[in-house]
Amino acid sequence: MTLNLGAGLLFDIDGTLMESDPIHLAAFNQVFGPYGHVIDHEIYAKHIQGFANEAIAAHFIPGESLDRRKQILDGKEALFRELVATSIEPLAGLMDLLEWARSHAIPMAAVTNAPMANADLIIDGIKARSYFSHIISADDLAQGKPHPLPYLTGLSHLNAVAANSVAFEDSRTGIASATGAGITTIGLATGISESELRKAGATLATPDYTNPAVLDLIKSKVLAA
Repeated sequence: MTLNLGAGLLFDIDGTLMESDPIHLAAFNQVFGPYGHVIDHEIYAKHIQGFANEAIAAHFIPGESLDRRKQILDGKEALFRELVATSIEPLAGLMDLLEWARSHAIPMAAVTNAPMANADLIIDGIKARSYFSHIISADDLAQGKPHPLPYLTGLSHLNAVAANSVAFEDSRTGIASATGAGITTIGLATGISESELRKAGATLATPDYTNPAVLDLIKSKVLAA
């Protein structure tokens, strides 16, 4: 089997490379608690998971100025990095998949709404830096997820085409971004259920990367018979 022209794999980071959502949830509760918010898993999944910080701040602290919103969310991200630093572990099966993709010369990128500092911490924490030729962060883009621009940018950086690529996401907004760019998307059920991931547009939903169906779907998109 040979590699399809324009093949590529594009990975979200939070909840996709590692199960980081519980740590984000704890950090948001600490930061938004003084504003009267108690954030449970349902609220997190509906209003936070996969959204850019600007949108999160607009929803939870609309009375604050734009500068103050940024200051508060920057503080939340610093708290997240402090909390996550000692508990970074790759999602089950991820490293085997990355190694398989590298052995087949499939280009890979990470595409995230998170600040680059968060992306760097997690990618380096799981020792995956060498697998990704590009890291696309919300810091660098005019539009974050759910807009398709992050994944369109990822495709461009990889010289990949949507039809021969696969994206990996754990949120509704991320799936909307990837499928909006025309990319077949695998949903990781680290934050919301497999049925919710499929409802959002994921072609396949799975708890982690050990499911044989993950590699079968990837092969069907990136390899030619």
